Order: sequence, then structure tokens, then C-alpha cells
Amino acid sequence: MRMGGGIELVVIGADGGPERAHGGSARAAEGAGLLADALPGSCFDAGTRGCRVTLPPPDADANAMLTALRAAAQRPSRWLVVCLIGQLVADPRGRRLALVAGGSTSDNAYRRGLAWDWVVSTMVHGEAEGTLLLVDAVADRETWAALEHGGEDGAGELLAHSRVPLWGRVGRFTAGRRGRDAVLPGGEGSFAWALARVLENGVPGAPAALGPAELQPVVEAELGRGAGGGAGAGGVRLLVPGQHGRLLMRNRAAVRGVLAGLSLSEELLAVLWRESAPTDPPSA
Repeated sequence: MRMGGGIELVVIGADGGPERAHGGSARAAEGAGLLADALPGSCFDAGTRGCRVTLPPPDADANAMLTALRAAAQRPSRWLVVCLIGQLVADPRGRRLALVAGGSTSDNAYRRGLAWDWVVSTMVHGEAEGTLLLVDAVADRETWAALEHGGEDGAGELLAHSRVPLWGRVGRFTAGRRGRDAVLPGGEGSFAWALARVLENGVPGAPAALGPAELQPVVEAELGRGAGGGAGAGGVRLLVPGQHGRLLMRNRAAVRGVLAGLSLSEELLAVLWRESAPTDPPSA
């Protein structure tokens, strides 16, 4: 397999439309924008070679989303990072998952959605050296029950693929009045919101490059400060990748600490920041 030097970042924020049952995806486009802005400048592993961002429209159908993902996966890269933001739905047997896409109704949401196994299969068979799947999602009662079901036939097994590490948050969503108080993917208190804040502010006292495991405690603290309660509340599942999900992120606080007190122009500070990560990062 021919290796590339950069990062392919695919950010899918799927708005399920006006259907009340799909209200959990109402802020998905906002969350996609947050991550599309925050991640490229924070990816330490890309060095100075850059990060290509693919951001399908929030009202795109599943075929358009999958086509965009496949195009990114076929380009040789160091990392293929995919973000799924929105509402999950299970098939009638509770064995498979899909991200609800625009134009779906309660009766056809699974058939018209972006199937989780399509996403994972595309990532596994792509040209990247490493993969990481970020998920900021909610699930209705039936889908949540499917995720909680263990065993080979349960949808919950999809959240433990050995070759596609997961990082993020899946919460339970109830349509109607109770759903209005839930943390919506992309909204305040969501994983996308918390991660974007942590990447912007950095982690004081930590090294210049941090992986998901080091960032997770700080992200959880942000989740707890957001609307809708703490990260460990009932009806929330947090996902943290293991050693195979070691995408390194720049710690802005470390760079600010080095430059603190220096009388430098904003332009020079920007140059120093861009060049602060080596072209070839340390091995994780």
C-alpha cells in the first residue's frame, strides 16, 4: 500500500430534517462546522503537510455521504479521520446502525440512513496507515436498547471494531418535551463542542502533543460543564480509543507557554505556531 503524508478528514454532520423523531440531529451541522474548523490546525501527525477536509452538506443523502467518504479513503494518507455527528437509528432487528440522513421519516430512517457498517468497511479497506472514527451522536429508545444488547448479534458490537478505534459520545434521546433538555450532537455540552473547546484552549502543563487518552479527562470535564449535565450521567456512553487510536493533537497551551512574555508580532506568532510541530512527528 502506497503511503501518504497527510490526514484525510471527513466530517459528516447529518441533519435528519423536520421529523420530530429525528430532533436529535438538529445541531449536527453546527457540530460538523466546529470539528471541521478545530481539527485541521490541531493534527500534530500531519506536520506541515496538511490536512484535507471533506465536509458533505448536512442535507446530503446517504449515497452522497458515502461517495465522499470513499473518495477520501482511496487517497493514500497517514490518517483517515471520520466524524459522524447526528442521530443513530437501528434496523428493525436491532442488529445494525445507521446515521439518520435528511428526508427520512420514522418508517424509512434506517433504509435511507448512512449505514455504520458501510462507514467502517470503507475505513478498513482504505489507503490510510491509521484510522480513527469520532462519533457525537444520540439514539432513541429502541436504538439505545440495541446498543446496550451484547453478543455477536447486538448493535453494540459495532462500537468495538478492532481496526477502527472510536472516540466520542453516544447519548440517549427522547423526542418531545424531554428531548428538548437533552444534549444534542453539535450543541453545547456535546462531544464535538467539548473537543473543539479543548483543542482551542489546550491543556496547561501537558506535553506539546497529546493523544485521545490524554485529552479524554479534559474533554470529560468540558462535557460536565456544558448544558445537560455531566458526562457520566445515565443514558450516556463515552468511547475512548485504545493504543491503536493514537492520533496526536497539538497542545496549544504548551506553545503559548513557550512564547509567553515574548514581544512578537501576531504574524510571527502565527508562523511559529505553524512550524512548532516537526514534519515527522515522534512515533506513538
